[in-house]
Amino acid sequence: MTGERDHGVQPMDGLMEQWVLNNHDLVEASPEQLNHKQVQKARKGRQLTLHSMQKVTRALNIAIWNRLSKEQKEGYFEYHHHWLFNYAKGYQENRVDPNDALKAALRAS
Repeated sequence: MTGERDHGVQPMDGLMEQWVLNNHDLVEASPEQLNHKQVQKARKGRQLTLHSMQKVTRALNIAIWNRLSKEQKEGYFEYHHHWLFNYAKGYQENRVDPNDALKAALRAS
C-alpha cells in the first residue's frame, strides 16, 4: 500500500538543487505553516494532497523570488505544482524550464 503513495525523487528536488535552495529556505520563505518534514516529503516523493503541493510550490516561488534582483524578477516565470510533482495532473516530463537563464546567472554571480 505504501508503494502506491511513494513516487520517488520529484522534479522539485532537482529544481531546488539548481536554484541552490535547501528545505530550510522554503520553510523560512513560506508565509503559511510549512515545516521541514513537509518539504522533505515533497522532495522525496511521498504523495501530497493538492493543497500541500500548492503550499510547497508557493514557498519555492517565494524563496526564489527573494534571491532575484529587480531586473531578474521581471523575467521570472513562476512554477506551478504540475511542474514540480510527477504524479500531479498535467505533469509533462520533458517540459523546458523558462528560468534556465536566470538559474545560470545566479550560479555565475
